[in-house]
Amino acid sequence: MNIILLVIGILAVVAILLVIVYNRFVKNRNMVKDAWSNIDVALKRRYDLIPNLVETVKGYAAHEKSTLESVIEARNAAMAVPSNDINAQIKAENQLQQSLRSIFALGEAYPDLKANINFLDLQQKLNEIEENLERSRRYYNGTVRENNTYGESLPGVVFAGMLNYQHFDYFETDEASRENVKVSFG
Repeated sequence: MNIILLVIGILAVVAILLVIVYNRFVKNRNMVKDAWSNIDVALKRRYDLIPNLVETVKGYAAHEKSTLESVIEARNAAMAVPSNDINAQIKAENQLQQSLRSIFALGEAYPDLKANINFLDLQQKLNEIEENLERSRRYYNGTVRENNTYGESLPGVVFAGMLNYQHFDYFETDEASRENVKVSFG
């Protein structure tokens, strides 16, 4: 009789631990998704500004067609990533960020464009969005850190496979976006 009570007690403790770990996985995953939704809103605002920015630049830098096309391609590629695939969306956003930097480099090369009111207004709006993205990115990365740490440490790691633990990537700038943009007119 004592052995049966001991086994029932052990099973009860394991069941309680399993429920606690599962609830923590759910909480962490929901926090990451909530943090990503803040980023997603800012990204959609940025997507909406990009065509206006490209059109403004087109009038001043018609022979920079490849630069403008690369921005539109990067925007379309980022928009095409399924919204539930956060890790793929992060990669697409890094490519879009790099192509946007090349547009602003064009602004430096064309003084008339740099002085254009529409360009300046769009650039200011984009800067505001980028600042909002930076704040949201910090919050997102904090929730990802908490999620990934719990899923990779005890007791989470023991139950991770069984409870469909999801690892998320940090939203960091890639190495290419840390380099200066080179604009060539040759």
